[in-house]
Amino acid sequence: MTTTPEPSTDEHVVDLDRLEDEVENLRVRYRMARPYPHIVLDDFLFPDAADRAIKEFPPLDHAEWNSYVHANERKFNNTEPETWGPTLQRILAELNSPRFVDFVGKLIGVDGLIPDPSLDGGGLHRTPSGGFLNVHTDFTVHPHRQDWQRRANLLLYLNEDWKPEYGGDLELWNEDMSRCVEKVAPVANRVLIFTTDARSLHGHPEPIRCPEGMARKSLALYYFSVEDDPLIRATDYRPRPGDGARAIMIRLDTHLLRAYDWARRRLGISDQSAGKVLAIGDRLFRRRHRSAGTAGHSAGSGGDVVRERDD
Repeated sequence: MTTTPEPSTDEHVVDLDRLEDEVENLRVRYRMARPYPHIVLDDFLFPDAADRAIKEFPPLDHAEWNSYVHANERKFNNTEPETWGPTLQRILAELNSPRFVDFVGKLIGVDGLIPDPSLDGGGLHRTPSGGFLNVHTDFTVHPHRQDWQRRANLLLYLNEDWKPEYGGDLELWNEDMSRCVEKVAPVANRVLIFTTDARSLHGHPEPIRCPEGMARKSLALYYFSVEDDPLIRATDYRPRPGDGARAIMIRLDTHLLRAYDWARRRLGISDQSAGKVLAIGDRLFRRRHRSAGTAGHSAGSGGDVVRERDD
């Protein structure tokens, strides 16, 4: 199992004193945000830590990155901190430290919050040109800890010189999927924290338009609470108004994901193995339905993996 590096005491990457001093005001902003509780914090890391983290972000090595390649997403993640640079390891340690986790708990109003040292589904995320993530709500219970209720997501963006024309804004949608209420651009050193529940619909459904060799990069961390009887729901993807025939692919792939979620919980299937199964199912479905014009995004259509040259 992935372990979180122990935080050192001689260097901080986040101004925890400032965050703790401002937590009451930040909590009001968090609760009042629409379409569901969230907050965006710019200049989150100390500038030198942000610069080092961007430079250390590892290239796409398929031995170290898991692929999420199916009808509803095209991206990669790395959940092995020992393959990260020292600054990224330090950031992970601090954001999973008791002091920071206590701050997040006060921000969202949940006592006893805990981090996930396994980084299941989280870690470093890398979405190359043509990649996307359809609008969805997240799984609600940790796949290997059946009493861990997922309560909040933290997304730290590490994209230097990210231009608006590249796309990749995270869209926050209202509960009935009638409109996108807010967009969060993935610019460097910006953090988004939001509540994870059945209403927290989010995604970046349009294919990324950055130049070849670039990617949308982030660190994703999830926080949990221990509950006696948590409500278990798999990741639930939703079509947008106007998605038309693409909605068929979105819904069918969501059913496949529910089977994947069951297999992970009951059979202990790893992310790597399940990801391969999802990719095979995606290719088979696309071949069958290509002639019907329901294959969804042109990026990666026909089951092709979205590719990126190593930086």
